[in-house]
Amino acid sequence: MEKAIQFKVRKDLDPRQQLTVIKLKGSLIAKGYTEIIHISDQDDEFHINSFETDAEKRNDVQQYIAAFISSENLSDTVTIR
Repeated sequence: MEKAIQFKVRKDLDPRQQLTVIKLKGSLIAKGYTEIIHISDQDDEFHINSFETDAEKRNDVQQYIAAFISSENLSDTVTIR
């Protein structure tokens, strides 16, 4: 069974933050966690990014995203939901 992973991304990003968020999304696809990431508006400040992944990969994905956020100093920009 597949499970949805969601993360919230601030809309007003500087160019470095934009590039880093794109890098995160690309790496999620390249690592085989998903094939597509859906983006929707939460409100005027945030987008919600979501994707499906296999249930057995869910913890790995969440740990990967958390580590990426930490290593790239994106804690004010990206939040796992």
